Amino acid sequence: MITGHAYPWDVLGDPDFPARVSDHGISEVTLACAYHAVRAATPLHPSHQVITAPTSASYRPVRPEAWAGHRLVPVSWPDAPNPFDDATAVLTGAGLGVTAWLVLTHNSRLGTDCPDVAVVNCFGDRYPHALCPRWPEVQRYAATLAVEAVRGADVSGVLLEAWGQQGIAHAGMHDKTTGAWSPTATRLLSICCCTACQQAWPLDPAQAMAELRDAVRSHRESAVAEEIRATKAAGAAQLLSTVVDALGPDIPVTVFTDPDPWSATPVTAVDPRVTTAVVSAWSTDPARATAVAAARAALPPDITVGAYVTVLPPVDPQTVPAHVQRLRAAGARQLNLYHLGLAGTDRQWALGAAVTAGQAGRETAV
Repeated sequence: MITGHAYPWDVLGDPDFPARVSDHGISEVTLACAYHAVRAATPLHPSHQVITAPTSASYRPVRPEAWAGHRLVPVSWPDAPNPFDDATAVLTGAGLGVTAWLVLTHNSRLGTDCPDVAVVNCFGDRYPHALCPRWPEVQRYAATLAVEAVRGADVSGVLLEAWGQQGIAHAGMHDKTTGAWSPTATRLLSICCCTACQQAWPLDPAQAMAELRDAVRSHRESAVAEEIRATKAAGAAQLLSTVVDALGPDIPVTVFTDPDPWSATPVTAVDPRVTTAVVSAWSTDPARATAVAAARAALPPDITVGAYVTVLPPVDPQTVPAHVQRLRAAGARQLNLYHLGLAGTDRQWALGAAVTAGQAGRETAV
């Protein structure tokens, strides 16, 4: 399958959007339904060029009865009552399928308002952009968000983003952290040390955090970190299984994942009931094809492996077709293209070229 990612505001008010998608050879749109704050370009839209979503929000109505008793509650998109369903109606009316795209644990508003369930590092610094999936309250929030996303919606399934524990990296605000730490220290600072996580560790929490702090300052590897890693993945697995349970067996679930065991969404945490697992391949470096192959080897055979490909800068669009062919050869059987609305006129052609490359040899590759 080949799907293209989009936001509701890319669709609404642009009568040419569905035909443009179809002309690329794309028959499915992965449409944002619950998303983080973003400032997004809309270079092809006839009415606007930039949309600012100032906070994480649900693009469907937030029903009070569904969220009664919850402390973690999403807010609705402020400019329209139901942009997701409105955009879905436009797309399905044009013969296109829709997958609901949900961002779960990446929510700066909730992490700021409820810091006790946000990720905290070994120095006690909290990351308000990241909810820790280890907390049952966060799991309940994610499950309710997913169920509400598909309730009565005309969708083919859901795509779950940020279902694991996010780390220190966050391209938000005017971020001034790039290059401050070595890759090893960055990984260590991405280990959550909240109370819920500490309770799952097979170690004394105070001693473990002291060891992590020393390792960060000396930029060295830590044996303690390796002992904690499995519990980090287990927290993500708990949240994902909670969401899959809530959705039930009739909703196909796609997730982002990565074979890197330190990833926020490692393949080791993927629920076996998931339909498709998509590996990020934004970089056109052949190493991403290696990552796809590793995911294919690690996941159960009945889970389809996909690849997440962008045509946006800094990627050279001329390299995209060959990149897609490498990914298919490595085992990718789904192609997620980013992004139908963000790509300008000079890059729209690359979406169609990626589709052509993804379809080449499909009969013999399956």
